[in-house]
Amino acid sequence: MSLDLPPVAPSVTAELVQGLTPRLRKRLDAGVSKLADRPCVRDGDTVRIAVDDDTHLELHAPGGSVTSADAIRCGCLLAPDCLHRAAAASAAPIAGSGPEATPEPGSESGSGTGAGSTPETAPVPAAESETAITTATAITTTATTATTATTEQRTAALAVYDATAAVLEAGTDGAGAVLQAELLRAAHTARVGGLPRVAASAVSVVTQLRAARGAEPAYRLTDLTAALRDVLMTAHRLPDSTDGELADLRGTARQPYAPDGSLRLYGLFSEPVLTATGYAGAVTWTADAEGRLYTVSDVAPGGSGRAVGAADRAVRVGDTALTHRELSRAGLAVSGATVSPTGRLGAGAGVRAVRAAGAAWNEAPLDRLWAAPVAEQVSRALQGGDGLLFLDVTVTGTVREAAGDCLLADCEGLTLRLAAAHDHPALPYRDNLRLLATAPGTRLRVVARLDTSPLPRALLVAAGHPGDAGAHVDLGLDRLQHADLPAPGMAPTPTADGSPLDEAPLHLLRRRVHQAASAGRRVLAFPGDSSADGRRLSRYGFACAGDLLDELHAAAADRSRDAFGRLVPADRDRFARAWLAAAHYTEEVDRALCAAAWGAS
Repeated sequence: MSLDLPPVAPSVTAELVQGLTPRLRKRLDAGVSKLADRPCVRDGDTVRIAVDDDTHLELHAPGGSVTSADAIRCGCLLAPDCLHRAAAASAAPIAGSGPEATPEPGSESGSGTGAGSTPETAPVPAAESETAITTATAITTTATTATTATTEQRTAALAVYDATAAVLEAGTDGAGAVLQAELLRAAHTARVGGLPRVAASAVSVVTQLRAARGAEPAYRLTDLTAALRDVLMTAHRLPDSTDGELADLRGTARQPYAPDGSLRLYGLFSEPVLTATGYAGAVTWTADAEGRLYTVSDVAPGGSGRAVGAADRAVRVGDTALTHRELSRAGLAVSGATVSPTGRLGAGAGVRAVRAAGAAWNEAPLDRLWAAPVAEQVSRALQGGDGLLFLDVTVTGTVREAAGDCLLADCEGLTLRLAAAHDHPALPYRDNLRLLATAPGTRLRVVARLDTSPLPRALLVAAGHPGDAGAHVDLGLDRLQHADLPAPGMAPTPTADGSPLDEAPLHLLRRRVHQAASAGRRVLAFPGDSSADGRRLSRYGFACAGDLLDELHAAAADRSRDAFGRLVPADRDRFARAWLAAAHYTEEVDRALCAAAWGAS
């Protein structure tokens, strides 16, 4: 979407779309596309779009976002019940999906794309796994009974579940502005009812759908799959939850910041943020003397230009004039610090910060991060959190994956795949990876983010030379030069083809889960012998996976006819439950296989 529009509250979009006549609803997607090509100007808090030579559309956002339907005004003859207002709201970013609602970089799978799978000969982990099998079975069989959730919350969770199931059935092509608005309406009801977590998850699904339909470079199918899985799982579990589980599923509207006194921090690295939800910027990671990690972020609505330029903006902590790029190599002394549960530093009026000396990666106190055993780091990453790994590796070659080549490296005897953390062409990740591939034998000290894959795989975000007191390179912000590389220490290894591993048995189920998220129920309902894949999974020890795949195909093809021979609507709930069970199962088994691959099980 080329328009520079202010964020619009979900309730506003839902209200405007609901007010359309059935005839106008059918034209809404075309109206959104047409609006994207119209000239647009911003004047203070007002954005004006020229619908045609005689008609203008205005969006008023005095607080930075549009919070009422009256703030979107159109000069056409059909206003206020015209198509233009609903199209503008549907084209705009969604208010409430910004920095406070956006996970830290890497917590979204969109930081990279998983490409590894289980080899045909790989042993089945002890949990095919018991947790995955038990939960997946429960999803398809349990009945909902009310416990401590209020009636309003149960109703809101059910509405979100139903709206998400409708999106899943339709796929990205079929889930246009009307279905998106229904999900946004359900999200708004959930937020009002005290369910901010499921509301934020539902909004995330809509933003991923818009990125997919708009062919945004930052869009990843794995992100959409994860968003669908999260909102369906949360909405499915919430009505039956109690006590602590219910509190976790309800979530909190905003991250609370707690006082943390005085902090002495050392810059680690900076990375760009560029999301499919329309937000961009940079995050700088720091650590204290005990190895605890803290972040300073500058994320706001924007595109690749903001992601590239944010590194040279001053950090928003106290009165310091340090930029993100400078802080990643310097230090910070903070007094009156406030910190969120995820380690994000607050920027309140009482916070004071001044520049201090930094430390190289091979110097105290930062060197302790690389001293932790790799298996221990992976176990911690799989349990949640930032997912960062601090590794010493030796480049050995490259391997070809579906998303492009990635580095092969030796890490304590493990053959590790290091992939680009982001594929957007404006960011230098992939160019830097190609340059590193030309220097096999190079020893690197790196920061990477764990990719939950059946093979040891991580997303490379920063690199330096072990034993070198010089500055590291932030691979998403800095561009490596040939002069930065040492002389090759070994002959180049030919690029290997990763495709045989990608066709491992579990891939058969994972592929169908992704296909359904993208193309909807109909892609799995085509006639043909789908039982062969289930039998193959069973032969390799994935019996539950085979059963889940068979049920997914059966649910997709479940169409009956009425007494007059007409097709009746498909059982949407059965398909959603079958898909959710399969998606949850693949996630849990991937985690078990990932732990086994790294020796962390």
